[in-house]
Amino acid sequence: MNLTIYTLLLRLLLPIMLLRLLWRSLKAPAYRQRIAERLVRDTPPAAPAQVWVHAVSVGEVQAAQPLIKHLLTRDPPLAVLVTTTTPTGAARVQELFGDSVTHRYTPYDLPEVVGRFLDRVRPRLLIVMETEIWPNTLAQCAARGIRVVLANARLSARSAKGYARLAGLTRATLRRFDLIAAQGEADARRFEDLGADPQRVRVTGSIKFDLRLPASLQDQSEVMRRTWGGDRPVWVAASTHEGEDELMLTAHRRLCSRVPTALLVLVPRHPERFDRVAGLITRAGFQLARRSTRAPCTPQTGVFLGDSMGELPVFLAAADAAFIGGSLVRTGGHNPLEAAAVGVPVAIGPHVFNFAAITELLVAESAAVQVDNAAALADLMTQWLTNAALRTRVGERGRLVVERNRGALARLIELIEGQLAGNAG
Repeated sequence: MNLTIYTLLLRLLLPIMLLRLLWRSLKAPAYRQRIAERLVRDTPPAAPAQVWVHAVSVGEVQAAQPLIKHLLTRDPPLAVLVTTTTPTGAARVQELFGDSVTHRYTPYDLPEVVGRFLDRVRPRLLIVMETEIWPNTLAQCAARGIRVVLANARLSARSAKGYARLAGLTRATLRRFDLIAAQGEADARRFEDLGADPQRVRVTGSIKFDLRLPASLQDQSEVMRRTWGGDRPVWVAASTHEGEDELMLTAHRRLCSRVPTALLVLVPRHPERFDRVAGLITRAGFQLARRSTRAPCTPQTGVFLGDSMGELPVFLAAADAAFIGGSLVRTGGHNPLEAAAVGVPVAIGPHVFNFAAITELLVAESAAVQVDNAAALADLMTQWLTNAALRTRVGERGRLVVERNRGALARLIELIEGQLAGNAG
């Protein structure tokens, strides 16, 4: 496939993509809002910015946070525009940065759409977080002399196979990146095998190890712990997906047969699923408390639903143990480092291709345990919640892994400053 055929197919798919937004808006009305931005028909248009940072959703925004803060506070500071694909990502940008950055939804990858966007914003540099590879966006940037960095880049073996099916288009697109800052050697090798210029690929490590915990996190977690009920054993199921919540409830029922006072803090990944998951909990026979209603958590409460935004770090810091979702279903997992950084032992399912290297490292250091099903998860949580010394030992190993692997952010910033200097004037 070449760029012309790709563009033609995307044009044919555009009505379906717009209908999909409307369909998703039935559960999450925010998808219906600001659709004009995705076609760059918004009024008023985005103002010019020196750096455009693209982060798909909440996880990528969170990872980009320290990098964006650097761009805003350097001397001289830079005007930054952040694009996201999802409303939850947009909300997180607002929470973290307020009016200090401009936010827009990501323009669809059609040449005239991206061209309008670039002509309005006129960035010197585009920083793309993790794995977003858009052929027309890269081509339009190249035509205007805009440098492009793929930051904190990761590429699983599974994704690499998919890109390899479009070998010609993939090679031409990857060659347009001025820099690919890969999380690990395996990621770098896969990019090069697909056609990236080896001279433009660097291994910087994952900036997710450089997460900075808020100074108030300890105090917030202590307040949350009292909300849950003092001495109760508590485990968090973080960022769960469709089909996974039922598994968490099955595991919790098995756990409660051995540890009757245990509390599950269930935190679905997507806000549009909060009400549905609440229904699952009550139908499963558990007494429910919802964070959104500030309902008290009584000794009879079996499940606490974390149906709020931005509080997952507090839930994790307040808990005794954690399961990281998206990994017992074939979603690819989520970042386990937020839990590891606060010394909480981590359980992860088998499907972790989005965080393969990080998971492998934590497991190799005995800082995390992989489980294959709900029964195994319940057995593991039983061990951790009934043995404080064991869970403390596992959690401390995780905290040390995070500390030893910090430094990727500084390396990435140095490379990005080089790109800005090379594109000055």
